[in-house]
Amino acid sequence: MRPRVERSVGRQFFGLDPQTYDAVRPGHAEEVYDILRERCEVQPGSTVLEVCPGTGQATRRLLDLGADPLVAIEPDPALAEFLRGSLGDRVEVRESALEDVELEPNWYDLTAAASSFHWVEEDVGLQALQDALRPGGWIALWWTLFGDEARPDPFRLAVDPLFEDVPHGPSGPFEGRPSFARDAELRLAALVRAGFEDIEFKEMSWEQTWTTEGIRGLYSTFAPLSALEPDRREELLDSVARIADNEFGGRVEKPLVTSLYTARKPT
Repeated sequence: MRPRVERSVGRQFFGLDPQTYDAVRPGHAEEVYDILRERCEVQPGSTVLEVCPGTGQATRRLLDLGADPLVAIEPDPALAEFLRGSLGDRVEVRESALEDVELEPNWYDLTAAASSFHWVEEDVGLQALQDALRPGGWIALWWTLFGDEARPDPFRLAVDPLFEDVPHGPSGPFEGRPSFARDAELRLAALVRAGFEDIEFKEMSWEQTWTTEGIRGLYSTFAPLSALEPDRREELLDSVARIADNEFGGRVEKPLVTSLYTARKPT
């Protein structure tokens, strides 16, 4: 069984190169933001808390929906600085892990996390977000996955043998179960334990295309690769780029899935 990167270790890697992360990560399915507006009632003046926003890809979309104020809880100092530099005073950035931060009780209309909540201790984090929401407020947790078991993914088949000895991150599947984001049974049970109601799970399928440089950059943002020794990491990334060039003509299309969980705090 492949080892795993511990949460406390892995979430330190995303600030190593924020510019590349922001450029090569594809964001999330557009339908997510339609659901936040229509189901979760995010509108101009909504008070929003975002957990581990990274470089702010979802943060910018939340601002577009009208989030004001928007508070971002970001544990990585480099990413917190990137957010302050790119978004200025539109966002209040609190440099802390969710498990350690003190939040306003019963205040937020929406608490959200985009491709990040697997880095949080789930029950502790959900309880913190439940406490921070106003009665009737919403939680939205979503992930975009770089592959879909139900659709062909030739590039993944080509590169997977390179990573047989590379650790999984906490988003990876446990033996006999789906990946963290697609394990609806466990995610829904955790939301129930935290006291949420009106819980829904939805998946959205889409695609994205990368150049050789882009796909190399994408793989460079994966925490398990960042945990490797630099020489080993560069060797693997160079191999990914060679496969993209030699076998895919420098154009890699991958199937993506965005998994979205929404729920409401009882009134």
